[in-house]
Amino acid sequence: MAASAPAPRRSPLGNVRHLVVKELLSLWRDRALLVLVVYAFTVAIVLQANGMRHDLHRATVGVVDEDNSVLSNAILDALLPPSFQTPVPLAPQNVDRAMDAARYTFVLNFPPNFQADVLAGRSPSVQLLIDATALMQAGLGANDISGIFQSEVNRFVLRHAEGIDTPVRLEIRAAFNQGLESSWFTGTMGLITNITMLSVLLAGAALIREREHGTLEHLLVLPVRPSEIMLSKVVANGAVILAATAFAVVVVLKWGLGMGISGSIPLFLAGTALYLFFTASLGIFLGTLSGSMPQFGLLFFLMVLPMNMLSGGFTPLESMPSWLQTTMQVSPSTQFVAFAQAILYRGAGIETVWPRFAATFGMGALFFGVALARFRTFLAAQQ
Repeated sequence: MAASAPAPRRSPLGNVRHLVVKELLSLWRDRALLVLVVYAFTVAIVLQANGMRHDLHRATVGVVDEDNSVLSNAILDALLPPSFQTPVPLAPQNVDRAMDAARYTFVLNFPPNFQADVLAGRSPSVQLLIDATALMQAGLGANDISGIFQSEVNRFVLRHAEGIDTPVRLEIRAAFNQGLESSWFTGTMGLITNITMLSVLLAGAALIREREHGTLEHLLVLPVRPSEIMLSKVVANGAVILAATAFAVVVVLKWGLGMGISGSIPLFLAGTALYLFFTASLGIFLGTLSGSMPQFGLLFFLMVLPMNMLSGGFTPLESMPSWLQTTMQVSPSTQFVAFAQAILYRGAGIETVWPRFAATFGMGALFFGVALARFRTFLAAQQ
């Protein structure tokens, strides 16, 4: 009998396609990771956007108005929602009890003859009591009340002084986020952080899952190359995160939080895909260094958390030491934060962000090569 011809070897793209399907089915069966992905790109973003506010919101104000004049009422009328709740009148003897009970964050005390003293050119003292337990609210509110107070006093004095005009008038205009909604910023930064963390976690967990379930040995006897195995994991897990990102931008940020997205969503997703090329490679690299999920978790925290904290998303790069600013420019996470903010907030086009796209792709390709070399060594050790 004639010997049968060996089965033809599939093309590299065919191998990658079949391995991608296998990776997606494997992730589908891991319900814990699947629930984590859904939570991270929906509920977690909403909670972070509404729970970590960087602006003054519905601050409580008590008022002891012993003057009850036009000027004092004008100042109180300027404490408007959503920054402040409607000021509540208080009797002087109830102030200490109300502050001790934490009923009010701020208490304003206008002295008698306040308006008359202002018009006479004297400098009356107005007391502002602050409950600094909520430190961020206290600091923001003190600045806002001080600005409102000075503005209303100046406006009132100018109305009663003939022929007097200020030589300089300051006009403040907020660009790109005219409503100064902090939920837009914290929601977007939450999304960017979750993209980094989940893409690294999924790729690394996929490799560790193969080893724990014993399916890695099956792959080693198949006619596939290590580059095809690694590329399939990068593509499959990156595709899941990219789909979740698209859902979060459109449904959670745009519709749920009402965020005004200035730029092109497809352009942002294209840049995200380049960034995922790096983060998925990083996940596989950490997976080759880990013997179990607990070890992977330790390496994950040591690598990913500092990368996120120093990327410019939480603290502007300009506030960091100059040497650290220069060092972080080589991190794809820094480039990702920069072009994500430029596209989503400022409506930047490809002509503006292409240098950061190129830098992200270049550094991602370089690290993919490093991770692939480590992955080859890892597979050789498994044989």
